[in-house]
Amino acid sequence: MFAQALSTWLARRNIHFAWVVAAITFLTMLTSSAALGLPGVLLTPLSAEYGWSTEQISSALALRFILYGLLGPFAAVFISRYGLRAVMSTALTLLAIGLILAVEMTQFWHLVALWGIVLGFASGMTALVLGTIITNRWFEAHRGVVIGALTASIATGQLAFLPFAAWLVENHGWRSSILPIFALTLLVAVLAFCFIRNYPEDIGQAPYGAAPAASGRAPAAPPKAVHLSLADPFKALLAVRGNRTFWVLAGTFFICGLSTNGLIQTHFISLCGDFGMSAVPAASVLAMMGAFDFFGTILSGWLSDRYDNRKLLFWYYGLRGLSLFWLPHSEFTFYGLTFFAMFYGLDWIATVPPTVKLATAAFGKEQVGMLFGWIFAAHQLGAATAAYGAGLTRTMLLTYTPALYAAGAACLAAALIILTVRRVAPSRASR
Repeated sequence: MFAQALSTWLARRNIHFAWVVAAITFLTMLTSSAALGLPGVLLTPLSAEYGWSTEQISSALALRFILYGLLGPFAAVFISRYGLRAVMSTALTLLAIGLILAVEMTQFWHLVALWGIVLGFASGMTALVLGTIITNRWFEAHRGVVIGALTASIATGQLAFLPFAAWLVENHGWRSSILPIFALTLLVAVLAFCFIRNYPEDIGQAPYGAAPAASGRAPAAPPKAVHLSLADPFKALLAVRGNRTFWVLAGTFFICGLSTNGLIQTHFISLCGDFGMSAVPAASVLAMMGAFDFFGTILSGWLSDRYDNRKLLFWYYGLRGLSLFWLPHSEFTFYGLTFFAMFYGLDWIATVPPTVKLATAAFGKEQVGMLFGWIFAAHQLGAATAAYGAGLTRTMLLTYTPALYAAGAACLAAALIILTVRRVAPSRASR
């Protein structure tokens, strides 16, 4: 009822309801990624209060990344069976529950259950697969820009809240840092329940930018009429087991996760602490990265509609690798890290729009949601590897430098590997 009324009101003003759906999806991905990124601020407080080592806490956070990624292919199944509104509002509610219950945790297994399993499961249902499905269902034009904006919400959510969270930790304790994200998550859950619909046809519209003839299409079938099972993601993976493009995209995306949220997002504040920088300015540097990422990823989406996506990824991975080699030798002051934040931030998740475009060109709109779910799973397995591996390096060697060098070398390898993907010309419809 709310969605139909709002879409009619907007249509009179020549505003397509697809932008409302995209905006709520942006907020959904932003809040879920903020919840996913919050524990990065809490490594030191949790260790101080409970006596857990960096390696122990990193193991729980690695589980969160694994579930966040592995739920991707199955998120496509759940969305097909139960609909976008049900999946988004349920996932956000679970996210809020996992956050608020953590204020009462006393045992390490509580951390694993709440922030490893619950946060990993809930955030996995609202990750990049959701953005890909929304973009392909609701937009015919400007898909690159839309997926760029939705992707940017991930890093923005993970990083933008961190300075305020760090300030709350220092002044009011780590539990207080949970409350703002908890409240925002519940608010977005209500918005999703009221306004999200599965297809434009559900409210009598065609996708944004569709040809006029498309407006006469029959409405999409109800979600329960789509008989997908939990075995379908495995069948889809089996079907592309010999597809070189799939494995190249999955392998390079593994390195993407290894070199971003698994390493920098999780351990950057702790890394800065090793060099005498306190949590608030370190979190502010991360927030700066998030701000630059927002513009960098949208720009990447625009570029991905117009240029060879393989070459874009070559430059993204190559420049990221060089920046990670440079980081251990930078000045660990707020001003000294500003250059790194600008350079690295522009490249944080700029890899996603070209990767989505290559996957869509290779597998088609109907299959890309589920198959990109597996590609994104590889991304999060890379993140989990770095989250745990960097924590182990810090515990055993008392330094993060080997982890930074390893991630930098992996990025340079990804820059070369991505050029082996067969070139696909940009689609006019997507511009």
